Amino acid sequence: MRSGAVGDKRPDGHLCKNPAMELTWYGRTCVRMRGKDAVVVADAYQAVVGPTGRGLTGDIVTYSHPDDSRLPKAKGRVSRDGSTVIPSSLEDAFCLDGPGEYEVKDVLITGIRTFRDDHRGKERGRNVAFIVELDGVHVIHLGDIGHLLTEDKLTDIGPVDVACIAVGGALPANRAAELVAQLDVKVVVPMPVCDDADAAEALARFLHEMGVPSPPAPQSRLALMPSSLPDEVTTVVLEPRGKL
Repeated sequence: MRSGAVGDKRPDGHLCKNPAMELTWYGRTCVRMRGKDAVVVADAYQAVVGPTGRGLTGDIVTYSHPDDSRLPKAKGRVSRDGSTVIPSSLEDAFCLDGPGEYEVKDVLITGIRTFRDDHRGKERGRNVAFIVELDGVHVIHLGDIGHLLTEDKLTDIGPVDVACIAVGGALPANRAAELVAQLDVKVVVPMPVCDDADAAEALARFLHEMGVPSPPAPQSRLALMPSSLPDEVTTVVLEPRGKL
């Protein structure tokens, strides 16, 4: 396995002209995927804003699991299960928070029931892993998954190109790397979910398990097309673009 830069760092003004799907990480498990037809935001936590201080916007918002705790006096529309407050900048987005097959704005999305622990959710609850197809690139956002996948689940997921996986959370580094191997993806985007003080160590442990000898230089975003996918598994470290 190797690491390296994939994509480019063109400014936001060029995004609408860019034929590549672009993926940006905003901290924790919050990711934005931007394609030519739609923008998908995964796990937008209640107070997240972009680097300019403005709220994130998108056409579709997915939630892998309910809020662990709401912010004091949290306001706004809630998700379908009533357990997650949607940031006001995303209140008009189409919200998905459960398993199933969906097509929204020509974007194909599949939600797969998973769990946040290795005991079918008895300790930390349920989770949904979402597979998003944008511009021919298949991304799986694993949310806060806490276990490896069964053969049946792998069949339900199907072929994927990119995996966004939490590190420093429920899964230890070796099992997170094993989960990536199960998915047989070409690009891996680790998402440290622990406190800032522990994030560097959690990332280093995961990179070690992935066989990456030294941490790759962080990128502001990842740009991918089907033709630009690497031949070998590549781990891409992204800068957290969001702030509270």
